Amino acid sequence: MRLVPPASACLALAALLALALPAHAAPPAPREVAGRVADAVAARYWDPAAGERIGDALRERAAAGAFDGFDDPRELASALGDALRPHDAHFRVAWTPPGTADTGAAPPAWSPERAALRDLRSGHGIRRVERLPGNVGLLELDRFVDFDERDPQAPARLAIDAALRLLAGADALLIDVRGNGGGSTAMVGYLASAFVPAGADVYNTFRRRGGTSSEAPAIPHPAPDLARPLYVLASARTASAAESFAYTLQQAGRARVVGEASAGAANPGGMVPAGGGFEVFVSDGSPRNPRSGRNWEGTGVRPDEAADADGALALAHRRALERVLPSLAAPAAEEARWVIEALAAPPAPPAPAWRAYAGRYGDTEVRLDDTGLALRQGGRPARRLRALGADRFAFADDPAARVRFLHGDGGRVQALEVLDAWGGQRRLRRDP
Repeated sequence: MRLVPPASACLALAALLALALPAHAAPPAPREVAGRVADAVAARYWDPAAGERIGDALRERAAAGAFDGFDDPRELASALGDALRPHDAHFRVAWTPPGTADTGAAPPAWSPERAALRDLRSGHGIRRVERLPGNVGLLELDRFVDFDERDPQAPARLAIDAALRLLAGADALLIDVRGNGGGSTAMVGYLASAFVPAGADVYNTFRRRGGTSSEAPAIPHPAPDLARPLYVLASARTASAAESFAYTLQQAGRARVVGEASAGAANPGGMVPAGGGFEVFVSDGSPRNPRSGRNWEGTGVRPDEAADADGALALAHRRALERVLPSLAAPAAEEARWVIEALAAPPAPPAPAWRAYAGRYGDTEVRLDDTGLALRQGGRPARRLRALGADRFAFADDPAARVRFLHGDGGRVQALEVLDAWGGQRRLRRDP
């Protein structure tokens, strides 16, 4: 038998649940929100006349009912941001439930403490510092972290200095901002100053309602690197401050940009409250480069050599080695040539002829599967091989090493050699 509580008990339970759940006011009318967002744009946009036009256009769309169907404030925020973005790639609208910062129900979207913790946990925007084969340095930045540019001991400044010191002995340097959505102009100016002469007129200036400002650092890098080949890797996800960094060094003739055209979001700014938990990012400045006389808004930073985002690293690595090769002596030059050869080799599907290579060679085994050849020595993990030509392969994880298969009088593979560009070699006879 199923017991059904009396109606009075159901009403009492409903009343208790209503008291326990947080009360939310009815969502604001979309046209009202659009009007407040338009007012914020008109009041703060770097170009007053353009700000008025953009605000008026948003109000007209709202009056025509473009946003009437959005009763969820998060979806309304996204729709308003989409409507504004064609005017300036930085525009976006966000919504946070009002009062959450006061009640503790959710942390505030931004606070100095929250920003400092994020910077620390992200390594101050430094995602990777690596020495690539052939002695090419790689610095990957996923954000340009803000810092007090007049403080010589600012943690972000010290972190980027440490990263550059680790890469000081590399023959060339790649700076990867393919996944970098931007950040602080302070870091742009300081990191750019590490590669241009002191006092060089290369930094963007920003037109603002109250005058102008510059990305030139208050304290430039003390020992700029002026000669080492420099490449900046970009993609369609590279935006804002990351674009500024790439554009500055490209226009200065100091770096080559490899990859895709960037996002085209040039104008910096910040979030402006629009009431009811809504905020809109409004650009309060627009950069002008002293070399080009313009910026990259809407067009993006155009690469000097185009490649899809996934292929940009290998191409820049190869170009860097090709550039330094004439200045290298043996055996460093041989290492560079071997790495260039491996990077230039197109991926090759497994070939039927590769079956002849499979087998045991003393403590080493060569296996062929659907993805290609792999070599395993003793109990160590298997290493994939990349085809370079007849009987010649490179290790996929080390393009400066080679595996060469040797044939006997009857044409059967009878041995293999493992070689490196610095003269190391190991020869293994195939088991009968």
